[in-house]
Amino acid sequence: MFDTQTPEKTVTSDTLKFTARDVHVYYDDAEAIKGVDVDILDKTVTAFIGPSGCGKSTFLRCLNRMNDTIPICRVTGDIRLDGQDIYDRAIDPVQLRAKVGMVFQKPNPFPKSIYDNVAYGPRIHGLANTRADLDVIVEKSLRRAALWDEAKDRLDSPGTGLSGGQQQRLCIARAVATAPEVLLMDEPCSALDPIATAQVEELIDELRQDYSVVIVTHSMQQAARVSQRTAFFHLGHLVEFGETSHIFTNPSDERTESYITGRIG
Repeated sequence: MFDTQTPEKTVTSDTLKFTARDVHVYYDDAEAIKGVDVDILDKTVTAFIGPSGCGKSTFLRCLNRMNDTIPICRVTGDIRLDGQDIYDRAIDPVQLRAKVGMVFQKPNPFPKSIYDNVAYGPRIHGLANTRADLDVIVEKSLRRAALWDEAKDRLDSPGTGLSGGQQQRLCIARAVATAPEVLLMDEPCSALDPIATAQVEELIDELRQDYSVVIVTHSMQQAARVSQRTAFFHLGHLVEFGETSHIFTNPSDERTESYITGRIG
């Protein structure tokens, strides 16, 4: 079986953040997600694992309605954030994405200064009334992303001039600047070197003190290191979901065991 070589982390929150029931996702007539039910806890890191093309990123994008941007994509079922249907017609997707921030696979800082990258969200959402308010948000966000000490003397420099790992932490700072409740991360370390990956993983563990974090990863070792709960996707199905320690050491489904031991993938 898979040896995580890490101490077991206990889940300290029993507060539901997201609930999803019978979620299906279609691209035209092709069904990518097939009847997923899942509960995502607050102040917990939840990892989505599974082979390429299994649907984990597609389902992640359902949680902040990023799939709305794909014309051929259709989502059915029920997804609720704090009990509220996020696909209700009264919900503004832009406001939803301020509450449910997203960090993508490849760092994508805006072609702006470090300061303006972080300030962008608070400006468009009206979260700061004065420059002083904005300064506070920018500093707080960069500190939360463990980037303040490296960036405080170069806030006017382009965000694109940072290293890859710093750029990804800048994107995390940009995501937390809108005071979200949930952070979605789609393979946030896949383009980073091992040192930058370790920095981001340490940051993820710190961020869960304030947020519900959902991370898609191809690395089972990373899922074991950073998450408290793990969901295994295969061919559009959510095969198994539970405590990370249980998934990796005593999975209930033989497909999960086959993936973890490398027989499928």
